[in-house]
Amino acid sequence: MTERLAKKVLLIGWDAADWKIINPLLDQGQMPALEHLINHGVIGNLATLRPILSPMLWNSIATGKRPDKHGILGFIEPDPDNGTIRPVTSTSRKVKALWNICTQSGLRSHVLGWFAGHPAEPINGVSISPLYAEPVAPLDQPWPLTPSSIHPAALGETLAPFRIHPGQLTPAEILPFIPRAAEMDQEKDQHLASLARILAENCSLHNAATWILENEPWDFMAVYYNGIDHFCHAFMNFHPPRLNHVPEKEFELYKDVVNGAYKFHDMMLERLLQLAGPEATVLLLSDHGFHSDHLRPRYMPKAGPGPAVGHRPIGVICMAGAHLRQDERIYGANLLDITPTVLTLLGLPVAEDMDGRVLVEAFEEPPKIEKIPSWEDVPGECGMHPANLRMDPVSAQAMLQQFVALGYIQAPNEDQAKAVENCVREAQYNPAQVYLDSHRPGDALPILEQLTKEKPEEIRFALHLGQCYLDLSRLTEARATLETLVQRGGQPWADWLLGLVHLEENSLDKALSHLSRAAEAEPRLPDLHLRLGNTYLRMRRLEEAEQAFQKALAIDSDSPEAHLGLAQLRLRRRQNREASEEALAAVGLRHFLPMGHYCLGVALGRMNHLERAELAFRTALSMAPGLLNAHRWLVAIYRRTGADLVTIANHQRAIAELQERRVRATGAA
Repeated sequence: MTERLAKKVLLIGWDAADWKIINPLLDQGQMPALEHLINHGVIGNLATLRPILSPMLWNSIATGKRPDKHGILGFIEPDPDNGTIRPVTSTSRKVKALWNICTQSGLRSHVLGWFAGHPAEPINGVSISPLYAEPVAPLDQPWPLTPSSIHPAALGETLAPFRIHPGQLTPAEILPFIPRAAEMDQEKDQHLASLARILAENCSLHNAATWILENEPWDFMAVYYNGIDHFCHAFMNFHPPRLNHVPEKEFELYKDVVNGAYKFHDMMLERLLQLAGPEATVLLLSDHGFHSDHLRPRYMPKAGPGPAVGHRPIGVICMAGAHLRQDERIYGANLLDITPTVLTLLGLPVAEDMDGRVLVEAFEEPPKIEKIPSWEDVPGECGMHPANLRMDPVSAQAMLQQFVALGYIQAPNEDQAKAVENCVREAQYNPAQVYLDSHRPGDALPILEQLTKEKPEEIRFALHLGQCYLDLSRLTEARATLETLVQRGGQPWADWLLGLVHLEENSLDKALSHLSRAAEAEPRLPDLHLRLGNTYLRMRRLEEAEQAFQKALAIDSDSPEAHLGLAQLRLRRRQNREASEEALAAVGLRHFLPMGHYCLGVALGRMNHLERAELAFRTALSMAPGLLNAHRWLVAIYRRTGADLVTIANHQRAIAELQERRVRATGAA
């Protein structure tokens, strides 16, 4: 066990929290607790994973592993006991989460409300599942605790009274969110009931969290609030500025709800910070953001978990505590980095089979990082359930109804066989997206080929199959798949991918035609303008390229690819200082961006900042060893700086091998 840097670690999850909404509220002084945390710590964007589905993401946060490793592959899964479907549970997770590792290491931990956290796990500490706060009866009837929602069970009698039923809420709690609630027709309009349910559920979990902080010792504590995400799904269409299809009266009724949700979470944060005390290290984060401006979706897809279309691929992170920098910004953080960072704070080893890294840039001094091959191989009691533990039918039904209410799954019907079939299909499709997101198209290919064969009418399967063929450089198959989709309905995404195929084939005019048509159909998608910019760049039409990249940034100011495109453009124009600034912005938004580091190296090398250029090129090669020109630049730098001959020879050998590989590939083609 290495040096323990944090006496305690408090991890707070705000599902769907987004800086785009937070920053104006901070400027207005309406989130003072978060502002205090920011001023005493570091903040940054937190890149998410795809697919952007909360059960998968929060379990990646808690394990440091992608969903294909941790086993949570959606909202529901087939139930092998009765041949139907069930919600994903704590037994669906195949690997140890932070609280299990703490238990195994002799530390006391508590976890509350975590996604896929039912039944509560028997850890060394208190575990409270999301169903603790779920009302299972009307207000005038008994409200028993859901079985297995609290560990240890003996605390049930103590914690049950802290729950709040939606029917208990009074105008004093509702009016700050909807000041004109009296004008609502509650028989026709269910928004008030929705707000009451979200508010009561989050208050219940918060009440339990405050009791634990006041009464239970702890080393690590994780509290998950779903409120912002649920408020956004229910009320984001009414958030200012008013969308054209939203009636003026409804806009006036509900326009304050989303901002109210953030201020409500700040009030809860203030109490958590008071109880945790100044000796606690605090991490506040979200798994993704939520579109709140002109990028709000116009419609919800019918296939798959449609509401996820509103999710923005950038979340938030804020860290404060001993040994951490203060009032600083960090760049390139990914939600897979949370578990390695927390383990390092607690003086515990980071497993080599975790997919994230320690956020060393958040520390005042680089911490010592101990490594082990895998926590899964460490013996001893860790507080995980046996894999065969069965969830009781009442609990399963309660969780399913919650997912149905949010629109993530369809309501189960009498055709259970069809429901199971759809569930299995989604459980296959989601890992295929994970493989594509983690640059493993070979693993995704057989899944997508089978799904497309079984359901040829599902455009999303064929689109991802086309993308998979493209990623594998199987251009003939990619083109055939995507041309069929274009003919079937002119899908802009098919035009988009087909344009990329033509780019790979160096048919720039055809590529430009398809990408332009896609951008005309979906002008709000920043990635389309990025592809147009890259196409113009290859055609040496620099003015049009710059316009396209700037248009992408106007739509999404947090686009690393847009900054990378501008960096490449500036290099073409020999504007080296400007190129370095754009490249820094790109890798700051996404650390794993090899071409961003390469462009930064070129700009710095041209400006004779050789030490920094060397670091940039070495970083690029650590991510993409096949960057031939990065090796060439390093040879030139090392010759100028007098590096040892062995180092130079290693890069020269790499250059020769890459050149030979290119010759062989050209000959084979």
